[in-house]
Amino acid sequence: MTAITKMRSGALALGIHATQRTAPRDVLELIKKLRPQDCGVDLIRVGGKGDGGYLIPDDLGGIEYCFSPGVSTVSDFEDQLAERHIKSFLADYSVDMPPIMRPEFTFDKKFLGSSNREHFMTLDTWKRRYLKDYSGDLILQMDIEGCEYEVILATPDCLLDQFRIIALELHDLDRMFDPFSFRILSAFFEKLLAFFHVAHIHCNNGCAHVVGVGGVEVPKMLEITFYNKRRVKSAKPQLVSPHKLDADNFPDLPPMALPQCWLS
Repeated sequence: MTAITKMRSGALALGIHATQRTAPRDVLELIKKLRPQDCGVDLIRVGGKGDGGYLIPDDLGGIEYCFSPGVSTVSDFEDQLAERHIKSFLADYSVDMPPIMRPEFTFDKKFLGSSNREHFMTLDTWKRRYLKDYSGDLILQMDIEGCEYEVILATPDCLLDQFRIIALELHDLDRMFDPFSFRILSAFFEKLLAFFHVAHIHCNNGCAHVVGVGGVEVPKMLEITFYNKRRVKSAKPQLVSPHKLDADNFPDLPPMALPQCWLS
């Protein structure tokens, strides 16, 4: 057993997982691909001014349905979509009902995951249950506490491309510096970037944890809006952050700025 292996085994016995570090240059190359783009469409805020609100492209015409896993105690996003005549499918096993219930809502007491099992279903299964033969554009708004990675990676490309707009809260991004997690995160983002531009990034100030290595800074939690490339005629770097419509998720906590390395 090498000295490094002994050190890792000793750390693990103490409840500490020691691993090699992803090269900062590799993390930065991934971040460069995620820098937000001005896609030629104004952004609007949907949802409340605090937590649960997202900036998305003002391109909702013709969209009839939104899929929104992760309900918790807020449904302002879906409520405002309903005012625009967009119906929402909601899912969350941790609650019995959404905090707001309207005729435009359909609720499933299920978690989303990478397979269909007792309390879980895949995004593909969910869509087929209600809109099996529907081929129009959709919206996906997802905040599922870290399960977003397995859900997207398990989603068929044909369904992923059906979403015109995807608004995600992403967790544990600071694990980019762990080589194993970096591979998963890279696969997740590359799958999305095949179909989408990043239209907006917002730091969730509910978690101020930022990991910095070699001048590369990665927040633990970000809200990212993806906009389907089919809808974009041209894109250029978005240089202004925060956006004028951005709002702190938690007004009582200090604001949090997007690290400069995430901007062109």
